Amino acid sequence: MGKNKLALLLMLLLVPLAGELKFCPFDGQFSSFRVSFGSPTFLFFLLWLRNISYIYLGLLTGAAVLLFRIALDLASSDTALAVTFSLRFPAFFYYVAYAAIFQLVRNKQLYNQPLHIGIIAIFAELIASFVELMLTLQYSNAAVLFTVPIVGKIVIIAVIRNFFILSFFFITNLRHAEIIIEQQREKNQHLLLLISGLYEEVVHLAKSLQNAETVTRNCYHVYESLLSSQSAFDKSRLAQNILEIAGQVHDIKKDNQRIFAGLTQLISDGKLRDYMPAQDLADMIVQSHQKYARSLNKEIAFTIKMESGLPQLHVYTVLSLVNNLVSNAVESIKNTGDIKISFSRSGESLSLRVADNGPGIPPKKRNLIFKPGYTTKFDLSGKPSTGMGLPYIKELAAHLHGSIDLETNPHETVFIIQLPLQNLTKEG
Repeated sequence: MGKNKLALLLMLLLVPLAGELKFCPFDGQFSSFRVSFGSPTFLFFLLWLRNISYIYLGLLTGAAVLLFRIALDLASSDTALAVTFSLRFPAFFYYVAYAAIFQLVRNKQLYNQPLHIGIIAIFAELIASFVELMLTLQYSNAAVLFTVPIVGKIVIIAVIRNFFILSFFFITNLRHAEIIIEQQREKNQHLLLLISGLYEEVVHLAKSLQNAETVTRNCYHVYESLLSSQSAFDKSRLAQNILEIAGQVHDIKKDNQRIFAGLTQLISDGKLRDYMPAQDLADMIVQSHQKYARSLNKEIAFTIKMESGLPQLHVYTVLSLVNNLVSNAVESIKNTGDIKISFSRSGESLSLRVADNGPGIPPKKRNLIFKPGYTTKFDLSGKPSTGMGLPYIKELAAHLHGSIDLETNPHETVFIIQLPLQNLTKEG
């Protein structure tokens, strides 16, 4: 809108000024008729401001030209205002008639057809010129007499002027198109670099995910063996297991360092924020899980319900909690379903709610879902998941002095996390 206002201002300044670069091709009763650069300049702005009513542009331009010429007459001579007004008033209708012709044939496809624009511009100038001439003669009480030479001159002048400005306009558009193509080419090159860089990071990430799965399973086995051991356990064997886990964690850390370094370079501004608006976080969660759902050949509709006025939230904490819940919801839905994510505030607490219409959790298993190692998910090879997602969420929520609860009904499974806002915001 700001560009349109600037273009309007330029039009109201340049068209009257261009109208003073003129010559008068006729003598006698048509001696006041001028040929100037006003109309081709006006045509240029009509093509530029094509999203604004042409009648509106014609009225504004006609008024600006009329006032400008009256001001010049009054400044340069002692001509009475009524006289100069009657002399200059036909110019107002010239621009209104010119714009009206373009308004009548307005069509979006028109601007891709230079020849059609040229023909319409010539026709518009002829009509506008005849309107101005007739009004000029009416004010001077002279007889209207359009001879073949007069009409011929008007046609020739219209052709030369309009094709001159159209050539300039389309050369400008061509240069603009070349710039856009060049920018698009640079963007495509940048995109190819991004894709090649991301491919390398995907390889590292796949290895890191596999290692993380193995580490989590090994940790759970150690945890289970410690709980079930009735007698003294083998310290040497335990130390060896822990050392293996430490080595695997170290490998994951190195992979993640490489991935982080690569992705940081791919990010254009190079900055990762610790806090983000709640809406941006929710959008990020949905976008990533839409891709996850598509990778599993599932059609899932995501809905975000966001309370207004929420402060910026700690990115990694919120993502760590909500991503786990949303991933579980995506995996639980068979083929198609709905997932609803909501952020709301209750006093000094933040409520994070994730609901899905998947198969649900049987009543007899609801007491087991937060137990480490319990899972109902298996991969394609039949290996069970680690079952550490919900226990991790519960542990993290408790660490933040919050809680996680499960609500079920015949149509939805709903997990609700309640957390103190002070532990998620900068102020906290």
